[in-house]
Amino acid sequence: MQKKLITLAVAALASSTAFAQSNVSVYGSIDVGFSHRGDNVANGIKSKNAIDSGISAGNRLGFKGTEDLGNGVKAVFTVEAGYAADTGEHTQGGRLFGRQAFVGLTGDFGTAIAGRLYAPHYSFLSALDPFKAGMVGMYRNVFAADVTVGGENLFDPTRVDNTVAYVSPNLSGFSLTAAYSNNALLQENAGNSGDNRVYVLLPRYTNGPIDIGLNIHRIKSKDSSAVNINNYALGGSYDFRVAKVAAFYDQNKWKDYFATNDLKLRSWLLGVTVPFGKHALLASYTQSKLKTNSGNAKARQWALGYTYTLSKRTNIYAAVADITNDKKHGVFQRTASVGDSSNGGSGYQNGVQFGLKHTF
Repeated sequence: MQKKLITLAVAALASSTAFAQSNVSVYGSIDVGFSHRGDNVANGIKSKNAIDSGISAGNRLGFKGTEDLGNGVKAVFTVEAGYAADTGEHTQGGRLFGRQAFVGLTGDFGTAIAGRLYAPHYSFLSALDPFKAGMVGMYRNVFAADVTVGGENLFDPTRVDNTVAYVSPNLSGFSLTAAYSNNALLQENAGNSGDNRVYVLLPRYTNGPIDIGLNIHRIKSKDSSAVNINNYALGGSYDFRVAKVAAFYDQNKWKDYFATNDLKLRSWLLGVTVPFGKHALLASYTQSKLKTNSGNAKARQWALGYTYTLSKRTNIYAAVADITNDKKHGVFQRTASVGDSSNGGSGYQNGVQFGLKHTF
């Protein structure tokens, strides 16, 4: 009798209006694999073997939902946490929802959101990269990862705090993304002293096999913290079905770096993805050149990868990459190394990885 009462209570809860109107979903991914890295730029450091997580894409656990407000308008939200499957720790500096956290409105007018968001620059370039900014083959390895403030790469920021963004409706394939942040890193300061303001525009055309866009990303500090960066990224891809070819050119300029130098980083990528059945072959070549008043430094990376789809939610992957660093110079100490979506390269210039990813 007691079991029958419990069953009836659960059925009543499941059929209640409040439960039925709820439109919140739980999602995530878990990715674990093996990594080998070698040829460190520092003398005397041996190769490294590791069981790593988040190799092809950062592990995450998220909640997202919508609410119909009527007249074609919906409220939307997403909160997403990152974690390391090999240790169980939080990632993104220990933030609870460090991957994403935003709320907004969407409708015929487009979508407007506010919170901690992916930078359009990162979203655009990672979509063109055959490795999707993951594994040792990712394009970010030869970008200037040393140009950081608060642990964030200012030449290719992944996420931006304190941000409002607008995405226009898709008009025959054309869309426009605009974003503004009052402080790209952490909270705004008293008097807004030292805040790094961000201004972004991304016109993009995506229609059938074509995807092309131009991202304009500017970071400007209010005072003497000397952050004054202008970025322009032009790229696109074309899907021939038998192969998808992608390329981009990216230029960053930091004026008055440490009040004595102007830094300019020019990077480009050429990549291809060849699908056949459940298999896909990936290949890319990426190059960057850093110029300063006191010298130049160049880095090149080639990468090969493979994925096999076991199901709609599970795949295995493998990648190999090799980097050539021309030299370092005294002011900037530029070094490119083979990192992946969640793990740094630690000065290693070649790497091999394979693993398993499951989404839910």
